[in-house]
Amino acid sequence: MDDAGTHPGIGVGDTAPDFSLPNQFGEPVSLSGLRGTPVAVVFYPFAFSGICTGELCELRDNLAGFASAGVRLLAVSVDSKYTLRAYAAAEGYSFDLLADFWPHGQVARSYGAFDAVRGTAGRSTFVIDPSGVVRDAFNTPPGTARPLERYRRALAAL
Repeated sequence: MDDAGTHPGIGVGDTAPDFSLPNQFGEPVSLSGLRGTPVAVVFYPFAFSGICTGELCELRDNLAGFASAGVRLLAVSVDSKYTLRAYAAAEGYSFDLLADFWPHGQVARSYGAFDAVRGTAGRSTFVIDPSGVVRDAFNTPPGTARPLERYRRALAAL
């Protein structure tokens, strides 16, 4: 991720890099396995941190908007699946939390969403159409939550 908020190498119109990561239950989730379904891939730094929890709780509370657009929500951090299972249980998340734990941040790196200085995923979102093409991409700097309205605009454009 560069200072201009763009994603080097991954942008609107590009084919989204495929991945397979374990969810909070240890079940593999792959992007290619979801072809035919639009997907929102939401990278975030850490489970149980203040801003991340606020963002994901807002998505949880507005999950109907994703469902009505037919969009599968995938939240990705560098945390382990064990941490993510506890986090999902604590916050009541019914969507997949994916562990980009090992190799550390590999999927975030492939999307240009890894912060190598902090060792975490950045706050980057990629909205991917049913054929696997990125239709929208947006992010915010460290310490700044992504606004819900930005998600609504991305879903409306699908």
